[in-house]
Amino acid sequence: MILKFDFASKVPLYLQLRNQIVIGIAEGKLSPGEKLPTVRSLADESGINSMTVSKAYQLLKQENYIVTDRRGGTAVASHTPEKVDAQTVRALRLHISELRISGMSKDEVLDLCAKLYEEGDHK
Repeated sequence: MILKFDFASKVPLYLQLRNQIVIGIAEGKLSPGEKLPTVRSLADESGINSMTVSKAYQLLKQENYIVTDRRGGTAVASHTPEKVDAQTVRALRLHISELRISGMSKDEVLDLCAKLYEEGDHK
């Protein structure tokens, strides 16, 4: 999986990394049990600070997207969270509100959601 960072974005790099890994899992680009690079190697390869990678990995671990083992390293969790947390629902509500304000109809929003959801099916 190729990671892309927007260094000019207001979104912190650790969240950009976290989000890309979550999307990679959802789209099947990262499989359950698949090993992830070490913090140091990912930091070196991507040009970001190792503390930034560590913070993203810690967040992903808290959210049960990844597991870590001192000897085995870091890997995609075999099973991902079963529930959507309240923060995710609030974020989705905000994005839907932004789309509505921009003039999109309910059908246009639903069509966009369906398109984005289906893109994840093209592994």
